Amino acid sequence: MAPAPANRLPQNPRGIQGLHLTCGSRLAGDRASRFPQCLAWLALLCASVAAEAAPSHALTVYGEAPRYTESFRHFDYVNPDAPKGGLLRRSAIEIGQFDHILPYIDKGTGVSEVDGWLYAPLAVRSFDEPYTVYGLIAQRMERGPDDAWLRFEIDPRATFADGKPVRAEDVRFTFDKLMAEGSLKYRTQFADVAGVTVEDARHVRFDLKQPHGRTLPLDLASLPVLPEHDWGDRDFANGAGFTKPVGSGPYRIGRIDNGRSITFERDPNWWARELPVSRGRFNFAHIRIEYFGDTEVARQVLKGGGYDYNREFSATAYTLGYNGAQLNDGRLQRAHLGPAKPQTAQGFVFNLDQPQFKDRRVRQALAMLWDFEWSNRQMMRNLYIRQQSVFSNTPLAARELPDAEELKLLEPLRGQVPDEVFSQVFSAPVTDGSGLIRPQQLQALALLQQAGWHPDGDRLVNPQGQPLAFTFLNGQSGVERLLLPWKRNLAQIGITLNIRNVDAAQYINRVMARDYDMIVTGYPVTLSPGAEMYNYFGSAAAHDPGSNNLMVLQDPAVDRLVDGLVRASSQADMLRHAHALDRVLQWNYYWVPNYYPPGSSTVWWNRFGLPKVQPAYDEGLDGWWEISPHALTNAQMAERQKAKP
Repeated sequence: MAPAPANRLPQNPRGIQGLHLTCGSRLAGDRASRFPQCLAWLALLCASVAAEAAPSHALTVYGEAPRYTESFRHFDYVNPDAPKGGLLRRSAIEIGQFDHILPYIDKGTGVSEVDGWLYAPLAVRSFDEPYTVYGLIAQRMERGPDDAWLRFEIDPRATFADGKPVRAEDVRFTFDKLMAEGSLKYRTQFADVAGVTVEDARHVRFDLKQPHGRTLPLDLASLPVLPEHDWGDRDFANGAGFTKPVGSGPYRIGRIDNGRSITFERDPNWWARELPVSRGRFNFAHIRIEYFGDTEVARQVLKGGGYDYNREFSATAYTLGYNGAQLNDGRLQRAHLGPAKPQTAQGFVFNLDQPQFKDRRVRQALAMLWDFEWSNRQMMRNLYIRQQSVFSNTPLAARELPDAEELKLLEPLRGQVPDEVFSQVFSAPVTDGSGLIRPQQLQALALLQQAGWHPDGDRLVNPQGQPLAFTFLNGQSGVERLLLPWKRNLAQIGITLNIRNVDAAQYINRVMARDYDMIVTGYPVTLSPGAEMYNYFGSAAAHDPGSNNLMVLQDPAVDRLVDGLVRASSQADMLRHAHALDRVLQWNYYWVPNYYPPGSSTVWWNRFGLPKVQPAYDEGLDGWWEISPHALTNAQMAERQKAKP
């Protein structure tokens, strides 16, 4: 029998009973002096037991009850009886070719779907709750008093694809590997992990520094589990090329066409296929991921039937690029899925290292001249919504004046942040959509003159005679259409915008070197932000080539608010810090906010079944299944569905 894990309170109440007996024996010797001490000792132990959460099938951020009880059978947004089999062909999220399989490093391009399909996590996130995870490889999860540690109990049925058992040692190996050789995001996200202890073959404990971010336990639970016996001698740090790794998830890797496509094959003997978190998911026998160096090429290949499913990131292409008979009769479907899913905060970001962007008034003036209303009407059929926040479409966005509690967070920053933070609700500039923005141009000129820029012929120059000019580094098609009207508006008041189009490889290299004036980027948004916020906005990440601080932002006030947000002790505290951070980012004009769709813009051929209930916070592709080997019209699909027994 394995020894009891270290520092683990006994499950049997005999531990407390034994304490009581010990106290009783002491009473015989010195009842008056010992009895109060025994009662205090007993009270402390009982408090310790109460403070330690019992092992659970789920984890939530602030200890609230999860949506699904321990006896749940499947998620509400799946069809538990979905048939297995068939093929799904989808485009990759990444642009360009993959040069290795592993997605956990910053070098080159890996295959993102490996995370979750080839490698299963300790616990899986549900898509109809803000942030809750349910055990997969981890049968049970246990939080220590005051969140001092987190313990995972490995399901005894868990095995890797080669039949070897998943061990607690594999969990520690994975964590150590990611921290030593993986992406920067892991070192940022898990900086508050003090140590990892393998207690026995099935129990692993993560000791956590105090204080730490409230999402840290859930982030740890989302870790994949890699087999130590497969990765011990392989070149993890460089992605290990195209050699097929041994997985722990629902799929194995099949055919690899180096850089161009990769096929995942469903493992019919996957040990977790009947678990509640898996039932109704991972239905396709084969999934092939197609890689393209250009998004327009990807669109044309989809329209020609070369693959089945595309997650579209161009608003113009989504609204105009798929029109035709196939869309009209329903063979091609187009929809915004996951309507409540927090949308990526997309915008044109300034490289704050560049001297022309140091003054906030310059950034504000430039942002004022990007005419969203005209672009939305002319290119996107008024379908899209203007970004006002880095937390758009969530309760974290600052939409009202700060209340008394939020002002307590902001007051110590007075003088370090814009005055508007305290007294105004931010709103991005609005035009009438006509394309004529003379009022905005006059306001911009006034701001620029205050910042020291003055007319010199047809240019604006600074006191040293240097013209106001910058270059937009562009690595994807479609963006230039949004930039050209802005270029015209800027030129009319003497500002030069150059557009530099480069291929995907050059773009990645220059972004990592911070070799640009401005780019378009997006910050993924969650309802429970965690340590990733340091990666997006923290000063320490500004010049790290693997980070996503593409503004090159180094602001002590932002650092302080990010730290408070990550370490918030309650949901209310988290919201206050999020609102405060949002205001500081808004009023500093660190970016030109773009827009977001009313859901994830998705296009697919109509040959799949979708669950009746769609997940609120995800596209839900893992729950689809094949109905027909070829695309059906809307009428044909309706008949097919009607004929089902």
